[in-house]
Amino acid sequence: MAGGANGMDAAASADPEMKFPGQRKHKHYFPVDARDLRAKELSAMSRPQRTHICGIAQTLVDIEAHVDDELLARHNLVKGNSLLISDEAAHILYAELKQRALIKEEHAGGTIGNTLHNFATLSDERAVLFAVMEKQIEIGSYAYKYLSYTSSKVDVNQLQPVDGPIGRCFTLITPCGERSFAISKGAMDKLEPASIKPELIKTAGALVFASYLMRSADGDNIDQAALRAMAVAHEANVPVVLTLGTRFLIEQDPQFWRDFIAEHVTVLAMNEEEAEALTGESDPLKASEIALQWCDMVLCTAGPEGLYMAGYCDSAELRETEHELRSGSIGEFNQYEFSRPMRQQDCVDPVKVYSYIAPYLGGPVEILNTNGAGDGALAAVLHDMAANRYHKVNVPSSCKHSVSALTYSSFSQICKYANRVSYEVLIQHSPRLSRGLPEREESLEEGYWDR
Repeated sequence: MAGGANGMDAAASADPEMKFPGQRKHKHYFPVDARDLRAKELSAMSRPQRTHICGIAQTLVDIEAHVDDELLARHNLVKGNSLLISDEAAHILYAELKQRALIKEEHAGGTIGNTLHNFATLSDERAVLFAVMEKQIEIGSYAYKYLSYTSSKVDVNQLQPVDGPIGRCFTLITPCGERSFAISKGAMDKLEPASIKPELIKTAGALVFASYLMRSADGDNIDQAALRAMAVAHEANVPVVLTLGTRFLIEQDPQFWRDFIAEHVTVLAMNEEEAEALTGESDPLKASEIALQWCDMVLCTAGPEGLYMAGYCDSAELRETEHELRSGSIGEFNQYEFSRPMRQQDCVDPVKVYSYIAPYLGGPVEILNTNGAGDGALAAVLHDMAANRYHKVNVPSSCKHSVSALTYSSFSQICKYANRVSYEVLIQHSPRLSRGLPEREESLEEGYWDR
């Protein structure tokens, strides 16, 4: 596994199996004539220890169709909203969309499913999926399509077999461009706590899940499965990552989510609407600062505005930016964005650190898909977190691990990486990447940690 964004040191570059999107410039490596004992330490190993991440997901298929207002009304759907519908209603809706040839795309979906797939595509590393799957899978079925569009690097061996269909999410786009969602849960929330494998979580780079899991209906135990997994992760000091999913869920009971995040979550991912629902603050930067009351690191995507990161770093480990200083609701907020994120509890003197980046190339000329852009950004962050664990396990004597950091790279570099991945998702129809990223852009910060 390669570092998610920052320059690799000589020990990392000695491993031919490590992968990073794009090709490195030779000047970014250590000089070839510089002997580094850490490189010898790694090359002397018969086989470097690999790493992985774990995710708890609702297995569902995304179905995108272009419809008119009359169809929405006839199927009792609310324009611009997200509604749960029964399996029977989903069957009737799907049959009409098929008959009228209104379906434009069908893809494997789900927030965590997308994130794990994109992580695996970017890193070429294992992503363990804890979820359910139909016991009997027919060719052409929803379940068949889900597995067909999932990276082979996603470990589906832990899937729990269930009777009944997996979930379906209909994205219905009206001529005005408004998106309405109809979700049929099927059996996607029937994951049992016994299906969680503690040994896999204890050795993971991160455990990731979405807010939807904690609002399962009576009789469905996916929330209990998630709580069991979180307890194992905390015991093993594995970062717990939560993505908020939708503002409609958060605004129903924001205090519940504040308390939940404070008790269970290390890293929080959200968009600007979810951030406002959680904190009551419409400014993404200020909302990110408020969220640091409850967690250690925040990723906040803000659509055409770009994305923000916020977190902590010990005062002794702060690194000043070489970029232009920015001010907003917080003055010169990016001053220390070349620092690496740390848990607040691991800091002797914790300082809040922020970073921001505008959309890559000003954003796509044409946006083909907005579903999954945030999931792509989160996959980049997870790649960097997993790379940190990989490097720490294989090169424990590296100076990078003299302090306990959450990531391999700095706030600034992770922002660039997440931003680039989001762009790639926006310019394709599927929320899941089909390939790695092209040549990466050069940075002022290349080799910063090797000086």
